[in-house]
Amino acid sequence: MKRLYEPGAYGPAAPWWAETVTRPDWPSLAEDITVEVAVIGGGFTGLNCALALAGAGVDVAVLDAERPGWGASGRNGGFCCIGGAMAPEGSLRRRYGAAALTEWQTAQGAAIDHVAGLLDTHGIDADRHSEGETVLAHTPRAFRALRAEAAEAAATWGVASEVLTRDDLAAQGLGGPWHGGMTLRRGFALNPAKYHAGLARVATRAGVRGYGRSPVASLDRNGDGWRLGINGHSVRARRVVLATNGYSSEDLPDWLRARTLPVQSSVIVTRPLTGAEAEAAGWTSDQMAYDTRRLLHYFRRLPDGRFLFGMRGGLTARAEEQIAVSRRIRTDFHATFPAWRGVEITHEWSGLVCFLASGHPFAGAVPGCEGLHAALGFHGNGVAMGSYLGHCLGEVLAHGRSGGPMPAFLGQEPRRFPLGRHRRALLRPAYWLAETFDL
Repeated sequence: MKRLYEPGAYGPAAPWWAETVTRPDWPSLAEDITVEVAVIGGGFTGLNCALALAGAGVDVAVLDAERPGWGASGRNGGFCCIGGAMAPEGSLRRRYGAAALTEWQTAQGAAIDHVAGLLDTHGIDADRHSEGETVLAHTPRAFRALRAEAAEAAATWGVASEVLTRDDLAAQGLGGPWHGGMTLRRGFALNPAKYHAGLARVATRAGVRGYGRSPVASLDRNGDGWRLGINGHSVRARRVVLATNGYSSEDLPDWLRARTLPVQSSVIVTRPLTGAEAEAAGWTSDQMAYDTRRLLHYFRRLPDGRFLFGMRGGLTARAEEQIAVSRRIRTDFHATFPAWRGVEITHEWSGLVCFLASGHPFAGAVPGCEGLHAALGFHGNGVAMGSYLGHCLGEVLAHGRSGGPMPAFLGQEPRRFPLGRHRRALLRPAYWLAETFDL
């Protein structure tokens, strides 16, 4: 595999979620097989795609390089919420038109509803909680901006928005160094490992063939279809779906080279807080939240009383930088919640968020590669948007239509980032500018 980061970024991780559920453990591919569709990647996107295909009677196999859920689906913060693009809405409106922007906004709501529907329909207990999400202003200027945006946000998403003063936040158990905030009651928090494990069970019952520890070493045209080389065996498929996101290999196929920019995100989780400790920090809510920094912090109290805190990671996966990031996330956590300086941090891990140069996801046919499709680039919102676009792509392959809002611009080929294999260097000045001027 040709990947952008050092091996440490793709090595073992010990997220808290892994201790809460028995993760799926599919067998390795040990023979040659033929299927209608081969899906590469056993995370939220790949499983949703495969489930849609199997539901239509399509013979489908999912292939994962590790155990399914090894990557971002098992390492994320569990925020099922609005999002999926880094490009500002004004930019999307100028590029694609007002109607396309409205369809994109509708798709974001549909993505949340899609995950909620899966949980409800299949009885997946994923520790769902939080009524929407709260954004917290880290400066007075940011709070003024939230006030100005509140009415428009409510109209856009079709739910009430609540502007919260510092006193309001404290009264709702959202204490901290905030100058105010806004709650939009759209979305919810969940345990991503429980959601993933439930989804894998549902897919298996539907007839999806799942293979773990089965890395795709080659991907070549084979007559009117494709041949995938795995563990010395082959999978022949008429169509292939790439659902590897930030964990993609640059050469599978070569079309992927430099089209993604994986970015590290780091997470820590504390031991369960006592009631007195929660009161001391003023944070007693189970609301999922993030702040208004460009390099934002995201956090929430988990159902068992633990506290999760996340932020961006390092530019490399080298040991010395990981040590520096570990020090930095603790510094930021303690600066935000000084009352918890003595609280033990029991878990720490990192994962890869996937960015595209377009600033929005890609979902559709890979140009110039008949029968090859991809869904990737969810910009840190893969729980909802990765699930939804995987489902939509499966519906397109099975029925010729997505079955829900899916803007045409998502099918536009993402351009390559400059600097090729050195493109991580683009992040350094961006991080410096954000940290220097985000005041």
